[in-house]
Amino acid sequence: MSDSFLSEIELYYSDTTEDLKTLVLSQEESHHLTKVMRHNAGDEIYVTDGKGNIYRTVIIDISKREVKTEIKQIYSYPNKFKNITFCLPRLKNAERFEAALEKSIELGITNFIVFESKRTVARGEKLSRWNKIALAAMKQSLRSWKPVIRYAENLHEISFNGKVIIFEQKGNGTLTEYLNNNYDSNKNYFFIFGPEGGLEYSEIEAFGNASLLKLTGNRLRSETAVIAAAALLATLIR
Repeated sequence: MSDSFLSEIELYYSDTTEDLKTLVLSQEESHHLTKVMRHNAGDEIYVTDGKGNIYRTVIIDISKREVKTEIKQIYSYPNKFKNITFCLPRLKNAERFEAALEKSIELGITNFIVFESKRTVARGEKLSRWNKIALAAMKQSLRSWKPVIRYAENLHEISFNGKVIIFEQKGNGTLTEYLNNNYDSNKNYFFIFGPEGGLEYSEIEAFGNASLLKLTGNRLRSETAVIAAAALLATLIR
């Protein structure tokens, strides 16, 4: 985010706008705004719609169920990772999985598919909780694009309309080399991370045209690999 003054703000979220002049905050956001942060009518706050815009607004009405603000200025930002999807495995340790999701969002990743593989221990989706974590991470890191999280019971029910990259310790090259030599912002990329114990050979073999890459010379935990890849993307893609 190029506007340095925004680094000092607290960011709120609203998906409700009235004729492009006002924003309405949900009951949960309004409670935090008024009861925790102690804001009152007339205060200036910043709100994102999760679609690339951050609004400088002034509170004009506070009720028990919502807060209404008047838009004073709009700042719009591109989503430089809109063509990249992180495919994350369910991990046995929920805290580690949630940390990987949270940190990759803070680093700018906005598209996720959570999947189960043959070696996955934890099963089932928790989309409500994951979306709550994603929204909090977006606001905390002052991002203006709300992350999109999907769930798949296995990799092969996913439609991969782009280049598939699988992270494997025996990969032929590194992510850094690949991005420097092959990355095209007009193409879609799917980054697949294995669970504890990695993906089975049959799962990897099913992607005949996938690129097998490694992140470092050392073996990384799944959650570490996710964060490391997000950090590399944030550094190398401008």
